Amino acid sequence: MSMEHLELMPEPDDSRILTAVDPAAPGYPGSEYGISDQEAKELRWPLGPMKEYLWPWGAVSFSIGTILIIMTWPWIQAFLIPILPDSEWAYENSGFREMQTQGYFGEGVHICIVDTGIDMDHPDLENINLRGFRDFYEEKHDEIRDVGESYHGTLMSGLMVANGTYTGAAPEVSLSVAIALGPDGGAEQSDRVSNAIRWCRITQDADIISLSLGGDPGFGIGTFRSETVNAVNEALDAGIFVVAAAGNNGMDSSVYDISVPANIERVIAVGASTSRGEVWLNSSVASDTDPYTGEIRQFPNQKPEIIAPGVRMFSTASSSINPPYAYSSGTSDSTVLVSSALALILEIHGDELRGIDGEISQEDMQLVKRALATSALEEGHQSSHDLKKGYGELDVIAWSEKVAFELNQE
Repeated sequence: MSMEHLELMPEPDDSRILTAVDPAAPGYPGSEYGISDQEAKELRWPLGPMKEYLWPWGAVSFSIGTILIIMTWPWIQAFLIPILPDSEWAYENSGFREMQTQGYFGEGVHICIVDTGIDMDHPDLENINLRGFRDFYEEKHDEIRDVGESYHGTLMSGLMVANGTYTGAAPEVSLSVAIALGPDGGAEQSDRVSNAIRWCRITQDADIISLSLGGDPGFGIGTFRSETVNAVNEALDAGIFVVAAAGNNGMDSSVYDISVPANIERVIAVGASTSRGEVWLNSSVASDTDPYTGEIRQFPNQKPEIIAPGVRMFSTASSSINPPYAYSSGTSDSTVLVSSALALILEIHGDELRGIDGEISQEDMQLVKRALATSALEEGHQSSHDLKKGYGELDVIAWSEKVAFELNQE
């Protein structure tokens, strides 16, 4: 079919994203846009008339405009950052700001992030409590840095611990950072990731390991017999919580489960939600079946367990750019927020969870996961689960209340 006979359909999640479709295709129902079906149909644009404009003069104008934007981008970005929307909605909607007004910032909790590193020269990260750093990519352990081309590790760290232009979700946690991903942010090297996870467990004695990474089932790190899977299970056996990204393949029907290691039973797997509280289109879809046992996944370990804000998240980027901030979207961002929320849970309830022996048991970890699930469920739905949305959206206040309830019931 030629371009003249196509229409451009706006995506309900972001009307700026246009998808080319056959005019006969039904498209999204009006309910997705909050309007009638007929009004939804009228939102679509015929591509034929647009093509006549776009080629050739529109294409020439676009090229010239693109060149000018690239040449003047540093000035444009410096002007735009103060007026562009931040991610305050994410912290408000998830309950972080209310928890912070009560004095909870993650103090006394140790989180280990495995990623591309961290830029400690960033003005919003200069005063954080960096407890440990290790480089499993180039073994330059004394050179604290972010090797990522898109500053992925610094973006993730900022969402958690930034304290400057904006305040992260848990800025007072003790943070350890391991470089295990390459410049492109890929996690293909299972040995690097597994070594980093073991460093978090053995050397750093972390309370939480945050993994904004993963691989599709069946490839590299995604193989069920990978060293990453073994390292994660060792951490879980040691009473360390592991939070991992569900993946960004929600629109790819060939991917049959969420990412590894998020698909491990005891891991908290995290999908992404939008500012409207809806599941992000690209957030990965899980399977009903646990690939390690072949059995149907059961409450509260169905995947993913939770969704959290992860679309257009404003965070710290490289100190080498001006201004040193950027936007990011994905289940990676959502994972960091859930790790931060868990830090607040442990700050409040950690002593009671550990009990007399001072250890987090498997029963304690299950209690926390059960409380997470029930805190996210809609009223009247005691065990409802969706393979993309999980049990619902993160609410750290409700999660804390459910943990308190569970502890008092025992």
